[in-house]
Amino acid sequence: MERFAEEADVVIVGAGPAGLSAAIRLKQLAAEHSKEIRVCLVEKASQIGAHTLSGACLEPRSLQELFPDWKERGAPLNTPVTEDKFGILTKKYRIPVPILPGLPMVNHGNYIVRLGHFVSWLGEQAEALGVEVYPGYAAAEVLFHEDGSVKGIATNDVGIQKDGAPKATFERGLELHAKVTVFAEGCHGHLAKQLYKKYNLREKCQPQSYGIGLKELWTIDEKKWKPGRVEHTVGWPLDRHTYGGSFLYHLNEGEPLVALGFVVGLDYQNPYLNPFREFQRWKHHPSVQPTLEGGTRIAYGARALNEGGFQSIPKLTFPGGLLIGCSPGLMNVPKIKGTHTAMKSGMLASEAIFSQLINENLQSKTIGLDVQEYEENLKKSWVWKELYAVRNIRPSCHSILGVYGGMIYTGIFYWILRGMEPWTLKHPGPDFAQLKPAKDCTPIEYPKPDGKISFDLLSSVALSGTNHEHDQPAHLTLKDDSIPVSRNLAVFDGPEQRFCPAGVYEYIPLETGEGSRLQINAQNCVHCKTCDIKDPSQNINWVVPEGGGGPAYNGM
Repeated sequence: MERFAEEADVVIVGAGPAGLSAAIRLKQLAAEHSKEIRVCLVEKASQIGAHTLSGACLEPRSLQELFPDWKERGAPLNTPVTEDKFGILTKKYRIPVPILPGLPMVNHGNYIVRLGHFVSWLGEQAEALGVEVYPGYAAAEVLFHEDGSVKGIATNDVGIQKDGAPKATFERGLELHAKVTVFAEGCHGHLAKQLYKKYNLREKCQPQSYGIGLKELWTIDEKKWKPGRVEHTVGWPLDRHTYGGSFLYHLNEGEPLVALGFVVGLDYQNPYLNPFREFQRWKHHPSVQPTLEGGTRIAYGARALNEGGFQSIPKLTFPGGLLIGCSPGLMNVPKIKGTHTAMKSGMLASEAIFSQLINENLQSKTIGLDVQEYEENLKKSWVWKELYAVRNIRPSCHSILGVYGGMIYTGIFYWILRGMEPWTLKHPGPDFAQLKPAKDCTPIEYPKPDGKISFDLLSSVALSGTNHEHDQPAHLTLKDDSIPVSRNLAVFDGPEQRFCPAGVYEYIPLETGEGSRLQINAQNCVHCKTCDIKDPSQNINWVVPEGGGGPAYNGM
């Protein structure tokens, strides 16, 4: 069956802050210049914002540039930050650390938001401007012209059984062709992964490094609620060589709500480490548990985030397309903020695209337009300056002092020199290569969840609203079926059963009673991408399931 094809001027993959800001800016420019531009945006979630998960403390700089009247438009920024707290945890104590003016952790002027709600609002603004927004459509494939430039994308076929046979509901995917295709898939996008290889975009940068962020929303006792308070910690329960930390944000959304979470750098070494259980254990710390006692957990989710920073930014443009937002990794790691930089990258991309679309003298070498001005303009912008200034903070944690070495580095070099030091530190290599064999590591004993403060994995996944059509081809694919048992289990004690925050991977005994096999519970997948990143054999390949599947977050 032929696929139906539509022509647009610009196609955007991913309706996060970057993709929506790009779409909005294009339509704003078209209106200012009285031009007609067709902008189509596809999003794999069933609703705009349903796959969005972040802390989130939002720096409103880009929003102010995009919509100076955002308050009048009703943007859901309801909680200005009123108080900043930072501490180092030991098993029983919390050591307060002063946040000096000018350090990345200062949040004065920022807002605590439910990012999914903010993204949903951005979606409404985009549609009001005439952007064609298609939620529930998963971009499964990049299409190319014969000259090698990007032609557009195709959504996946739907209504296919696990064995590949068509169901009665079968529908062929849709092709969207464009002069420029903008990839805004978020962290570790599966199409961007293919583009890196095809165009060798990572040739001159270091490997990307990642973290996994786990998050819960709680309603708490009103007496313990401090709207506008932002708290961060490092230290316990992680050792000094495992990068990570916690956040606890008090939201003002009409009810006593807190967002709390835990981030673990995916360059951790001990295969016995379980990020989900570290998070559950952290909640029992004497400085955290009292806030949650008597409260109710109402949501759970997880997502990988970029931690490579400036050193890991790839080439951003190629014939027919470009990368924006967290797809190439524009997060400010010590700030733990990427929304403002993602939005600005989308706006800059659209300004460069628009000038090419209306340039009547344009001579393009390829059918797909190569918008190199975007990368040049990004390098002249405040985004580049901001990422350059903090480039050494994350890699400074690889010293013998670990995370504390990073804090000392920040206190001395960053605070005094503001990123002007004449050196650039390196990351040790890809995250999956940092894992040590199980025989060289100590197993970690985790306490049992109590069902009040800490919880088991499956009851947590139930709160994420995750659902996939059960009878569809697997979207978690193995390049070699024998590797999980012969290498991952034999050498690393099956780390995928611990690093997955949704219980997707399980080693179960064979019916013969000898040996095990890997079972993949794909219906549990929250689309965090951790398995694709951390698998020590790089044998797992995450591809998109049918559009509309996955988590159903409500303002995470």
